[in-house]
Amino acid sequence: MNKEEILQASKQFWDAMEKADEAGMRAIAHPDCRFVHIGITCGLDKEIAFYTNKEFQPTSVVIHSQDCQIFGSTAVVITDCDYALLLNGEETSHHFSVTEVYDNSNKLVQFSFTALVY
Repeated sequence: MNKEEILQASKQFWDAMEKADEAGMRAIAHPDCRFVHIGITCGLDKEIAFYTNKEFQPTSVVIHSQDCQIFGSTAVVITDCDYALLLNGEETSHHFSVTEVYDNSNKLVQFSFTALVY
């Protein structure tokens, strides 16, 4: 596990999410991965369904910065981004700090959106 590998996994997951690429999301995320959004907490299957069923349709993802810290066999990536999407057909946009946690096999195990209001 090194920072470059983890940041590459993060990029691949963000790209797959933006494209509603189920296989790409599954390739990076652990089957028991959890996702925390403003209005829901869910597992991988539900998260993928939001994208593939077009409930979440990303229109713009701008990553301002990413920081990766490794703690033994766990890596934490903090992604500062602006994320715009159609949410059930309604345009929405937020500035987020996203916490991504990866295990020792570089699999995503937690993906949490925190809306920044400053």
